[in-house]
Amino acid sequence: MQSSPQTRDDEWSTLLVKVGASQDRMAFERLFGHFAPLIKGFHLSRGGQSSAPEAADELVQEVMLKVWRKAPSFDPSKSSASTWVFTIMRNCRIDALRRSSRQPDTDDTLEVEDIWDESFDNQPLVYLQQSRSQSTVEAGLSSLPPEQSHVIEKAFLEGKSHSEISEELGLPLGTVKSRVRLALKKLQSTLVR
Repeated sequence: MQSSPQTRDDEWSTLLVKVGASQDRMAFERLFGHFAPLIKGFHLSRGGQSSAPEAADELVQEVMLKVWRKAPSFDPSKSSASTWVFTIMRNCRIDALRRSSRQPDTDDTLEVEDIWDESFDNQPLVYLQQSRSQSTVEAGLSSLPPEQSHVIEKAFLEGKSHSEISEELGLPLGTVKSRVRLALKKLQSTLVR
């Protein structure tokens, strides 16, 4: 029997509380196993210059490290675990986009990693898992109504705040916030199956 999205998110919230209360490594491993592919798939589905698998891996590491560190501040009465983690992801992604826009594009230094790669990223299973995660996220985004997908793209792809989106689209701030909230709930129910 398949659990409902709400039951699954309650489970993630319980695990997140355990991580925050007692640094429960088993709970964190389960959270990492669930959220890491979603974060990576979302990042890879966005395209652009920062869509390299390495950038996606760095984002996953940065987000999950912050989840570990900030878990004591998680309050399940204020938001679901998915919303909380994806908010951290959004903020980390915006920070990464800002960092990359400040760095010059030309770097002629050659690193050992450029010529010697012993990672498992080339393994067929990894590619299969990444493509499944990416297609799941893409399907979730395409299932949203246009007005919701538009604000999600502005917020998560372009890194704009709700106020900036409101101003740009000529919509009340409350409307932008409710569209983002509804879209995230729909995405959550699509992705958490």
